[in-house]
Amino acid sequence: MSIKSTVLGFPRMGSDRQLKKLVEKFWAGKATEQELVEGSKQLRADHWALQKQHGLTEVPAGDFSYYDHVLDAAFAVGIIPERYQQLDTAGTQAYFAMARGLQNKSIGIDVPSLEMKKWFDTNYHFMVPEVADNQKFVLHSTKVVDEFKEARALGYTARPVVLGPVSLLALSKTAKGSSTKPLEQLASLVPVYVELLGQLAAAGAEWVQMDEPVLALDLDAAVYKAAFEQAYSEFAKIDGLKYLLTSYFNRLGENLAWAATLPVHGIHLDLVRGSDDLDTALATIPEDKIISAGLINGRNIWKANLGQQLAVLNKIISARAPGRVWVSSSCSLLHSPHSLQPEVGHLDEETLGWLSFAEEKVEEVATLAAAAADPTTVQAKLQVNTANVASRKSSERITRPAVQQRLAALDRSFYTRKAPFTERQTLQRAALKLPL
Repeated sequence: MSIKSTVLGFPRMGSDRQLKKLVEKFWAGKATEQELVEGSKQLRADHWALQKQHGLTEVPAGDFSYYDHVLDAAFAVGIIPERYQQLDTAGTQAYFAMARGLQNKSIGIDVPSLEMKKWFDTNYHFMVPEVADNQKFVLHSTKVVDEFKEARALGYTARPVVLGPVSLLALSKTAKGSSTKPLEQLASLVPVYVELLGQLAAAGAEWVQMDEPVLALDLDAAVYKAAFEQAYSEFAKIDGLKYLLTSYFNRLGENLAWAATLPVHGIHLDLVRGSDDLDTALATIPEDKIISAGLINGRNIWKANLGQQLAVLNKIISARAPGRVWVSSSCSLLHSPHSLQPEVGHLDEETLGWLSFAEEKVEEVATLAAAAADPTTVQAKLQVNTANVASRKSSERITRPAVQQRLAALDRSFYTRKAPFTERQTLQRAALKLPL
C-alpha cells in the first residue's frame, strides 16, 4: 500500500531570504526584470528538489509568488483596477504598483496600493482585490500553468495550486464608485477559470488543488452552496482534470454536508484545527472521493506527535478504500520558517529536538505516509520523534512542577471577589483620583 504524501504549499522566501533580497534589488533598480524571473525560477527549482529529497511523492506548483498569492490570482484573471491601467500590465510594473503603490514624478505616476487585510487568523496579510461593476475578466496571466510546466520539465510529479473563484470573489471588495457585490459576478468569472484549467489539462495536469478557504467560515449556505455548484459544475466538464477541494485554518462544520456533494474528486481536511470534523467527514464524504488528511500543522514551529497523528491516519485508511487517502500539511507551509539548519549551533540540542520548520514538516508528512504503509521502514524516526515530544512535554523549561502545584492548590474561593463591585469602584476612584 502506498500513500501519496504532499504539502499544500512551501515557503517562497528561501533559506536565506533570497526572494526578499532579489525583489528589493529589483525595486532598487539594481536587478533587471529578467534577473528577477531567472532568480525566482531557480528558487522554485531548489524548493521542489528539497521537497522531493525529503520524501514527498507530489509537489505543489503555482504556490510561489513575488508578493502575494491573492494578488497573483486577481492579476491572473484581469482584476486590475483602472488606476493601474496606465502602467505596464504585461510585465511587473502594474503588479508591484498594486502591491506597494508607485510614486514616480519623472513619469507623472502617483498611485496607491491595494488595501491590505489579514489572511484569516494568521499573521500573513493579503492584498484585497477591487471588483468593479461589470468587471471584465480575462485570462491575463498563465503563471500557474508556466510554473506547472517548469516542475514537469524538471521531472517532478506536480499538482497546480489555484485560488478558487468563490474564495477570490468572497475575499474581494467592491471597487469605489461601484455597487455590485463581487460574488454576484461569479458567472462572468467562471469562463476565465475554465480557460485556465483547460490550459492546465493540456499541459498534462492530472490533479488541481482548488483552494477555497472561505469554506472554513460561517457561510450563508443558500448563497455559497449555489455559488460553488455554479462554478464546479462547469469545471467538471473539463476532460482529464481531477479537483482537490481545499480549505484550512478551521473545520468545515456545517459547510461539509453540501461541500461533500460537489463534483470534485477529493476533499482536504485540516485535521489540526478541524479535527472535530473527522467522524462526520468519514460518514459524509462519498467513498469514491479522496480524503487529503492535513495532519502536520502548517503554521506552528513544533514537532508533530507522529504517533498520535499516525493513529488518526490509520483510522482514516481503515474507513476508506486503498489509495483513497493522502497525507498532507494542514495548510500551506508558507506560515512556517524555512529550515532548522541555520539554527544548528545557535540553539541547544534539546530545543532543536522540539522544533520543526517547513523542511522538517515536509519530512514529517513523508514519515507519516511511510509509517502507514510499513512502520518498520521508519521505526527509528518514530522513536526519535516520540522521545522529542515527550521531552518537550516533561521539560521544566516548559512545565514547572512548582507552578503546577500552586495551580492545583487553588480552590473556588480564589476566583471569587472578596468585595462587591460598588466597594471596589469607590476604592479605585480614591486611589486613582477619579474622575480626572
